Amino acid sequence: MSKALPSLLLAFFFFAFAFPASAEPTRVGNLVIETPWARASIGMSRPAAAYVTIRNEGQTADILTGIETTVSAMPEVHKMEIKDGVSTMGPVGPLEIPANGSVTLAPGGLHVMLMKLQQPLTKGGQFSMTLIFKNAGRVDVSVPIYSVGASGPEQ
Repeated sequence: MSKALPSLLLAFFFFAFAFPASAEPTRVGNLVIETPWARASIGMSRPAAAYVTIRNEGQTADILTGIETTVSAMPEVHKMEIKDGVSTMGPVGPLEIPANGSVTLAPGGLHVMLMKLQQPLTKGGQFSMTLIFKNAGRVDVSVPIYSVGASGPEQ
């Protein structure tokens, strides 16, 4: 047996387990749901937020009409904007996913507002969220939970 083999095996295990694997995108029809993630909540008294990128590889727009999850009694797509130094936020209603385009829900803009939490969101956990589209139907995704102050999916 080569003396290099133990070193190679050690290197393999380090790289295989040192970085968490990112979830594979979820594909339904022409839609590709990528990198869902959420921030941990501060208890249950304040809302939390979840984020995701939705790509439409088709020739026809689709519309995100609703969201369901057991962790929130009132999940909605919201938009945060800053005008004249004043931050505002509110629901956007149905959200169009353009043909051959994408929509990214990320901190500081569009996001899934998880209001009326049914349980705290704890770093290291995950929850299921169903995105409901006019054409593609119901799409279930698993949402990993990162730290309270996360600015993106943590690697």
